[in-house]
Amino acid sequence: MSRGTLVAVAVISAAILAYQVLLVRLFSIVSWHHFATMIISIALLGFGASGTVLALTRQRLLPRFPAIFALCAVLFGVTAIVGFSLAMRLPFNPLAIIWDGQQVLWLGLSYLLLVIPFFFGGAAIGLSFARYTTAIGRLYAYDLVGAGVGALGVVAVLFAVPPDTTLRLIAALGLVAAALVLVPSETVRARGTAIGLGAAALLVALWLPPALTAFQPHISQYKGLSTALLVPDTRIVAQRSSPLGRVDVVESPTIPFRHAPGLSFNNVTEPPAQIGIFTDADGLSAITRFDGDLDPLVYLDFTTAALPYHLTEDASVLVLGAGGGEQVLLALTHGAPAIDAVELNPQVVDLVAETYAEFAGSLYNRPDVEVHVDEARSFVRGTEARYDLIQMPPLASFGAAAAGTQSLHENYTYTLEAIQDYLAALRPGGLLAITLWLKLPPRDTPRLFATAVAALEAMGVDPADRLALIRSWNTATLLVKNGAFEPAEIERLRDFAAGRSFDLAYHPGIAVEEANRHNLLDQPYFFDAATALLGPDADDFIARYKFDIAPATDDRPFFYDFFRWQSLPELWRLRTQGAAAMLDMGTLILFATLAQAVVFSVLLILAPLVIRRRRFGGGAPRARVSLYFLALGLAFLFIEIAFIQRFILFLGHPLYAVAVVLAGFLVFAGIGSALSTPLDKALQARAGGWPRRALDFAVIGIVSLSIAYIFALPPLFGALIALPDIAKIAIALALIAPLACCMGMPFPLGIARVARESADFVPWAWGINGCASVISAILATILAIHIGFTGVVMIAALLYLATPFLLRERGPARAP
Repeated sequence: MSRGTLVAVAVISAAILAYQVLLVRLFSIVSWHHFATMIISIALLGFGASGTVLALTRQRLLPRFPAIFALCAVLFGVTAIVGFSLAMRLPFNPLAIIWDGQQVLWLGLSYLLLVIPFFFGGAAIGLSFARYTTAIGRLYAYDLVGAGVGALGVVAVLFAVPPDTTLRLIAALGLVAAALVLVPSETVRARGTAIGLGAAALLVALWLPPALTAFQPHISQYKGLSTALLVPDTRIVAQRSSPLGRVDVVESPTIPFRHAPGLSFNNVTEPPAQIGIFTDADGLSAITRFDGDLDPLVYLDFTTAALPYHLTEDASVLVLGAGGGEQVLLALTHGAPAIDAVELNPQVVDLVAETYAEFAGSLYNRPDVEVHVDEARSFVRGTEARYDLIQMPPLASFGAAAAGTQSLHENYTYTLEAIQDYLAALRPGGLLAITLWLKLPPRDTPRLFATAVAALEAMGVDPADRLALIRSWNTATLLVKNGAFEPAEIERLRDFAAGRSFDLAYHPGIAVEEANRHNLLDQPYFFDAATALLGPDADDFIARYKFDIAPATDDRPFFYDFFRWQSLPELWRLRTQGAAAMLDMGTLILFATLAQAVVFSVLLILAPLVIRRRRFGGGAPRARVSLYFLALGLAFLFIEIAFIQRFILFLGHPLYAVAVVLAGFLVFAGIGSALSTPLDKALQARAGGWPRRALDFAVIGIVSLSIAYIFALPPLFGALIALPDIAKIAIALALIAPLACCMGMPFPLGIARVARESADFVPWAWGINGCASVISAILATILAIHIGFTGVVMIAALLYLATPFLLRERGPARAP
């Protein structure tokens, strides 16, 4: 086997993993983050389908290995662009899926279009393993190194170039891999083809004809940026891109931006001119014109977020999620002597501090304002400063919150542990103020209130004396005090609300007559929820509520998921009468994706094997062996998906978690796979002792490490979360390594065992494992939402515990 072939395998493997991670980023822009698990399922389906096809056709393909490998690599590059471009052209509207049955079909077609590149990429790698069976170790090493470099390298590339350019580079890698495998050929024609492919790769990487550049992401018409651009003369004036998000700066001269969440109808001051900032085409933040004069900013005092400034004086302020600086301006208008502003995306900070510094009055360059580029939890855990006020503006867009598109988004900002972290950064008597968009019927606000109650109770204090809640027509602000509210503060709270026609929902000693006075609802729902959550029957109230408002935790951080099965029949009946927005679109899309994953995996992986059996004879492994590979497919992805979701908190961003965890599990599981056979021989050659098989050793390691991580990761993450990103990535890989090594052993050991019984059984085992993997990538997220990450890992541990019993020697296998 030539060095060119080895490098070609590494390059195509890198391209496949880079494409997988890039699709997560692209779909965050085009739609929303909840498509991440679908992308993993799509990749696994492509690999599984290619494995099935190779099992059926390898005898005809292997003699023409260089040409077939090159063709598959080229088709990967072509379909990576074309497939995504066509998927973007489909009239798929995730928000209409509950009343338009055709949307399920469009979702399925999108799924299939995106499977095609992974099919060709997987076919190229699988063909290499089938061709060079005596050099599996070297091939595996190049494959794994390529996968790791691709998964992590694409994140670095996204800091330098935008996603659409990155897609071109990935497609070019497919052409490079094709050229590399042809270079060692002795024929002039093959070498000429290799040179041509190299030139084509360079052309694709640098430029494509306009007719072929239609793969630009087509953003959902229901995202904030699309809506804003419908206004005449509105235009994008600047754009930045990184793994943390695509940032669009928008001007609207005809109808100016007036972004002031929760602004009272009593306000009479016109806001200054604003420039809109959209992150991933949603989540509007605004840069407000500021020349140092605070008088034009009086309107900010007529928002619910201004409440804490009327309960404290000369407060040192921490703003989490500073964005364009609106909350920093609010703090300045109330005389805050020192303001720390935390923003995750450095490009947003650069826009305010540099590009639009003159427009923003050098807001982020003032001596009384210090800007920190960091994730909220990471900063709070790492700082030694203590504050009088921690302010959090709405972090999701109003449209996304209203439509339920955030239901699958892991949000560690509003969990029980997060609130405890924030309170620990307050001085005695300090205030935590969290503002959310108002959703009716109430869901977000009661869950936030319930989470704050649970956090305070876990700290051993009475929550009834430390909470206050007010609402406007479209926002609610919760105050959590590091101490009990005093009568004078409660009186000032009442005055603040009355002067701005805000409604009181809770404060210590509130009477029902004080609630629901201005922005009238049929019932004082927010007051009723707050008082019930503080009462002795709080658990019963949560259980009977039509939506899931149980406290969010780091183990179940799906703050915006309110789906409850018992409410589904009623909401489904009323979906065309205004109840559609109550159905949590993300959850419904996830179940639709699961259903299509089951169908496609059976049709594309198992069905061809069934046809082969009927045409050419042969059998399937007995039931226990089938269950073995089914359990492995489910358990491996359960742990991998749980780790991706769990590591989002530690690494600070979903894309980082996807890239690092995928790379870690691929590389170290491959190392474990390579070690499995020699370890098995060494253990069986021993005179005595236990374990006697590598499978037993692997299962011990998997179960022990999984359970240990359940208890060890939360405090470990809490202690290390403030470290630099590069250090956290290294720590994450070190934590993944031993577990992934053990998880890489059971599959090759099972394949070797099945091959000893009958070579015809190997495709069946591979197909069953592939189907289970495709399904489990989505099923793991569904389970995490309902039972938490701990529950998902425990189920995986039980499945692994069953595998040694399923693979026991019981005589020769027989065909059914």
